[in-house]
Amino acid sequence: MKKIAILGFGCAGYHCAKTLREEGYDGAIHVFSDTSLPPYNPMLTTYYAGHRLPWEGLFPFGSLKEIARSLGLTLHTSKPVERLDHTAREVVLADGSRHGFDAALIATGARVFIPPLPHLPKENVYVMRTPADAEALRARLDRGDVRRAVVVGASMVGIKVAELFQRAGARCILADMAPSLFPLAAVPEVGTELGRRVTEKGVELKLGVGLTAIDETPEGLKVAFGSDVLDADVAVLAIGTRPNLDFLDKDAPLVDRGVLVNERMETSVSGIYAAGDCASGYNIQSGSHQVIGLWANAGYQGITAAGAMLGRRVNYPGNLLHNITHFMDMDFIGFGDIRAQGEVLRYENDGFFLYAVRRDGKLVLVNIVDNHIISGVIKNYMTRKFLGSNEPISPMQKVILLRNGLTAPVIELLENAPLEGGHSHG
Repeated sequence: MKKIAILGFGCAGYHCAKTLREEGYDGAIHVFSDTSLPPYNPMLTTYYAGHRLPWEGLFPFGSLKEIARSLGLTLHTSKPVERLDHTAREVVLADGSRHGFDAALIATGARVFIPPLPHLPKENVYVMRTPADAEALRARLDRGDVRRAVVVGASMVGIKVAELFQRAGARCILADMAPSLFPLAAVPEVGTELGRRVTEKGVELKLGVGLTAIDETPEGLKVAFGSDVLDADVAVLAIGTRPNLDFLDKDAPLVDRGVLVNERMETSVSGIYAAGDCASGYNIQSGSHQVIGLWANAGYQGITAAGAMLGRRVNYPGNLLHNITHFMDMDFIGFGDIRAQGEVLRYENDGFFLYAVRRDGKLVLVNIVDNHIISGVIKNYMTRKFLGSNEPISPMQKVILLRNGLTAPVIELLENAPLEGGHSHG
């Protein structure tokens, strides 16, 4: 193999290139990116916007120049990919240039979803995904003139943006169509509890309503949710993301929200792979394909794709839905499918709240409030169960759980001991 193309250069693309070199590949690696920035972590952007992280902190792998030098990369930056010609095996750039490849990785990530609103203002409306987004919101916050803000989307990003306004002393309203916070990760009971705690921190909630318009006025913005119209100085859209796949042909590679991949991260076209937030990989809980937008997941997928390109025996078994965020001095951790049905376990202890659903001897959903330390043990246990292991929680892991708020009876319940009487334990 003489030439490998990597389209997009975030976490997945970086780990693919790094693994290729570590595994002895000495051919050409061409990186195609629509930005001149090095790989960045989107979940760190709110920290930069809030002056809690320096600019360099957004880029965990260092500068693009240093990465290119150390990994021997040929860079094609600030030139969007117009098309991936899978038949001719060429990358076609917006300037018309064509670049052939023997194998390619699609790692173009995702972009913020902008709802199709009429006449969306160009001023005073922000999103949060890229370093440029963070820089724009940071500059606006630094002006000190935001008195009223509306954040649309009670998501992991939305709550962090709301925290920025809260800390700046602005009145902030967090809105969502869902009836409770984190509708994709938290069951309504936990989302409602989080909402209560957020309201106590001074953020107002407007839930169960859909955004219908944002209009510019001489004083700022009118943000409409049907007939209910809010005045605001700024609005931030944090509704979700969509994979960056506009450059793909309609027939191949196959796409189902993200690019469909197998356990080798190979797409429906031989020699073309996909990884990261644009790839629809295997959800080990549901058994279906799904985009799982996790930083670590993107890295593992990029490593797997590199091994597959080199003919190694690789098999990435997939992942399960996992969300963790820290905001307003509290934590939320969610594992699994919020729609899962089964036996319910609730446990509360001095602000720590655990809600779990168990079915067929497996934890199929866990929501945790204010105890991030136990999250690694819980995820490890859940993952092993879905992969067919019958091993219980190890003694060392039990020590971690016991030292961080769980009791022995609750641990036994997590391991499928019979539930007696009610399903609440405190």
